[in-house]
Amino acid sequence: MKHNPLKQLGALGQSVWLDYIRRDLIAHGGLRRLIEEDGLRGMTSNPAIFEKAITGSHEYDDDIQAMVKAGKGAQDIYEALSLQDVQGAADAFRPVYEKTDGRDGFVSLEVNPHLARDTDGTLREARRLWAALDRPNVFIKVPATTQGLAAIQQLTRDGINVNVTLLFGLPRYRQVAEAYLAGLEARLAQGQAVSHLASVASFFVSRIDTLVDPLLEAVIAQGGPKADLAKQALGQVAVASARLAYQDCKHLFGSDRFRTMAEKGARIQRLLWASTGTKNPGYSDVKYIEELIGPDTVNTVPVETLAAFRDHGVAQVNLERDLPTAARTLAQLPALGIDLEAVTRQLEEDGIEKFNQPFDKLMLDLEKRSRSPAAKGS
Repeated sequence: MKHNPLKQLGALGQSVWLDYIRRDLIAHGGLRRLIEEDGLRGMTSNPAIFEKAITGSHEYDDDIQAMVKAGKGAQDIYEALSLQDVQGAADAFRPVYEKTDGRDGFVSLEVNPHLARDTDGTLREARRLWAALDRPNVFIKVPATTQGLAAIQQLTRDGINVNVTLLFGLPRYRQVAEAYLAGLEARLAQGQAVSHLASVASFFVSRIDTLVDPLLEAVIAQGGPKADLAKQALGQVAVASARLAYQDCKHLFGSDRFRTMAEKGARIQRLLWASTGTKNPGYSDVKYIEELIGPDTVNTVPVETLAAFRDHGVAQVNLERDLPTAARTLAQLPALGIDLEAVTRQLEEDGIEKFNQPFDKLMLDLEKRSRSPAAKGS
């Protein structure tokens, strides 16, 4: 039988998670097959994924109708459906969680995206969802906004697994890692255990190139000496950012500060490569997998990208390849008129809105169903 490159990633120290969730995948054995045949080790969800799943299938119709008849509103219906799916997926991954001693086998559920700028609201919702899920192998997703940083630190201190989402830039990544480390220290200072705690920092990659490439193409079109520099950077900024983030990760979690915590059972906060579906048809459809393979990392991929890598991906460690070029790529951006920090701020704002819109669309759909006489059986 042909070697499955997805399974080879596990041997190289990288875990593959699926950026997708839908009830039929869990209920009809599809998820179990992915775990067994592809070595899938986790799953993530977000408001956009749930909006597509719930409005794009009939899998949820009976449950929705039953809850409408019981007088439930849109928010309650959404929460019940999402909690049930995440719990079902977490149960399917529980053997992976046990086998890997809590390293993998996680499923993520995001707080309401409208709370991205609300620390207190995020804390309340994250704690409530964590208690409602009642599974050790789940993550609560919290955006890496300025307000999210305080929530990440507090939730870590509380002993809640956090998947930090919507992370785009290196300065913010360092703040995210610091929030996790400070949360661990605070928990240890309280005499609480940390050995069960897990966290990932989800660094979004393809969206960086999607925004930066047109800026580089404009420089190339102008010609002149800067055009050659822009050509070298085209399609490379996202991977360069990820490679340098990995160096920061190794430094932070290889420090004496963390070593003291590790001796008490603390785990590193792994970098997770998110938004790894290739959006530019001119690039390889497995670009953001092949170029970011390395130990102690996670790659969460959409269904299409998972299938593409299974079919023709090459599994080899590339994450630390040519680091001087990665550093040079980012260092030359100011000379090309590109402010990467401004780019990542825009991506953060856009990312919040990209989750708000499908969430609001789903709430509107569920609200309409809850008001429908047919749904209420009248």
